[in-house]
Amino acid sequence: MSSNYTKKSSVRAGIYDAQISLDVGLRSYMMKVYNYMFLALSVTGLVAYYASQSLPLLQFLHGGFSFVLLIGMLIMAYMLPTRIFRMSTTAGLGLFFLFSALMGLSLSYVFLAYTGTSIVRTFFVAAATFGSMSLYGYTTKKDLTSMGSFLIMGLWGLILASLVNMFLQSSAMSFITSLLGVLIFTGLTAYDTQKIKQIYFSGDDAGVSERKAILSAFILSLDFINLFLYMLRFLGDRK
Repeated sequence: MSSNYTKKSSVRAGIYDAQISLDVGLRSYMMKVYNYMFLALSVTGLVAYYASQSLPLLQFLHGGFSFVLLIGMLIMAYMLPTRIFRMSTTAGLGLFFLFSALMGLSLSYVFLAYTGTSIVRTFFVAAATFGSMSLYGYTTKKDLTSMGSFLIMGLWGLILASLVNMFLQSSAMSFITSLLGVLIFTGLTAYDTQKIKQIYFSGDDAGVSERKAILSAFILSLDFINLFLYMLRFLGDRK
């Protein structure tokens, strides 16, 4: 009897220790994801600001070069998710930060179109929204898979509607797409955070874990940037 009790206690202790180890490892992994995301967003913001201070550079960026810039970003956005596990960690991180810098160049118009005060205000509102939804995605026991599938379909609809409105120039459609954009990327923040948490595996070697963190930071940074830009349409004061 005593022997069986001892064995059961040992099993419980082993499970408990494994769970603690998993929790510690997961928290460490998520902190790495958020740190990479913060660094990438810092690169984007700084490049956007300094590019906006140079009129010749702005004319170059938003003239004929804008199409080349867009194509380059699309290629990198494709390469990161599909090729990162074939790259070295250094190459993956370098590609991520290069993409962030190009994103900054493409967003330099923001500092020309909106006042600095409203940009800062919108940034903090977007950060608070992103943080709360990411925390929800991390802590909730509810499976967000069905919500994520619905949001991804909504994202494709949003892209299509935005392309159509480029020709229609409808203020009503612009308002609707902006509102949908805020709602979709708010939801995707929670969904993507939960998905990132689920793909973590404590048995991954250091290289695989690092690449997963880079890819996860890339996904979350896109969620934040899009959330910020759609919120800016509502909260930003145009110059």
